[in-house]
Amino acid sequence: MKSTIFNHNEYSVKIVQEVTLISRGNFETSAEWLVIKNEIRTAINLIVWPPETSNFTINPTRHGNGVKPIKNACMAALKENFGWQLETTIRFATRAPGRVDATKTLDTDLFALEWETGNISSSHRAVNKLVLGLLRDVFLGAALVLPSRKLYPYLTDRIGNYEELEPYFDIWRAVHIQEGFLAIFVIEHDALDSSVPKIAKGTDGRALI
Repeated sequence: MKSTIFNHNEYSVKIVQEVTLISRGNFETSAEWLVIKNEIRTAINLIVWPPETSNFTINPTRHGNGVKPIKNACMAALKENFGWQLETTIRFATRAPGRVDATKTLDTDLFALEWETGNISSSHRAVNKLVLGLLRDVFLGAALVLPSRKLYPYLTDRIGNYEELEPYFDIWRAVHIQEGFLAIFVIEHDALDSSVPKIAKGTDGRALI
C-alpha cells in the first residue's frame, strides 16, 4: 500500500494524505490517472471557508459543522470545471447498490468517486460499493474522500474518518482482481477559528468554492 503524506507546514492544502489501497494493472502509472488525480486535487483545493477567502478555516465547535456542503462544493467543481457526471446510477447485477457521487468517463470505462458524509458503517458501504465495481469490471478505478481524525470532531456527529477505516484496509487489499485501482484521499482543515461561522447543514455547496 503506497501512501503520500502532505506536510501542512510546507503545503497549504486540505489533502493531508493519499493512499493507494488497490493497484492492479497499469492504471496507477497511466496518463488517465494523472489527469483524474489532478482534477480531484484541484476540486478539493477550491473549497474555502468562510466564503471569499483563500483557505479552509473551520469553527472548532464539536459536531458543529455540516459535511454535505463541503462534499457538494467538490462535486460542483468536478462537474463545472472538468465535466464529471454526478449521482451516477450504476448496475452491477440485477440490483443497483445505489448511486455513485461522481464518475468520469474514460473511453468505455468509468472512474468513480465517493465522498463520505455518513458514519463509519457508511464508509464501509462506500468502499464495498467501489470494490464491487472493480470486481464486476464496471470501474477501472475508484477513490474515496473522507476526513482525518483531526477534522472529524468538528463535523456532523460520528462522521466516518480515515483512522477508523484504516484497520480494515487488509480486507480490501486482499481482493483478487486482474485490473483495478482504488485510492483514498484524506482531507483536513487549514486552520481553526471560533469566530468564523459554522458550516450549516443547509449551506449551498456553491458558497464554498
